[in-house]
Amino acid sequence: MSDDFRKTLEVFENQFPNRDYEIETICPEFTSMCPKTGQPDFGVLTLTYVPDKVCVELKSLKLYLQHFRNHGAFYEHVTNRILDDLVAVTQPRSMKLVASFTPRGGIRTAVTVEYKSPPGKRGTRPRRPR
Repeated sequence: MSDDFRKTLEVFENQFPNRDYEIETICPEFTSMCPKTGQPDFGVLTLTYVPDKVCVELKSLKLYLQHFRNHGAFYEHVTNRILDDLVAVTQPRSMKLVASFTPRGGIRTAVTVEYKSPPGKRGTRPRRPR
C-alpha cells in the first residue's frame, strides 16, 4: 500500500496539552476489500486516544479511511496499518484501535491494536510549575 494514504491525514493543535484526556472516534461505515475473494469487508472502527501536541482532523480521517475501499488486505493488516499511520501523524500519548468486522461465513472478527508512547518520549508536554 502506498504511503500516500498517510499524506491525507491532517492534524490540529491540542488546546489542552497539559491534561490527559481521551478522544473516541467511531467510524461505523468502514469498508475494505478481501484480498482472496475481492469481496467488500464492512466494519466499525473505534479509535480511542490520548493526544499530546496534536489531534487528528476528522474530515481528513474520513478521506483517509475511504482509500481502503478498493484496497485488498486482511483485517489484521488493515487495522495495524491504520494505527501505524495515525500514530506517525499524531504522536499520541496512547492510542487504541478496535476494528469490528461484520460476520462472513458465520464468523465475526474483531482486531484490537494499541500503542503507548514510552515514558521517556513524553517530553512534549509542558511541565507543571512546582
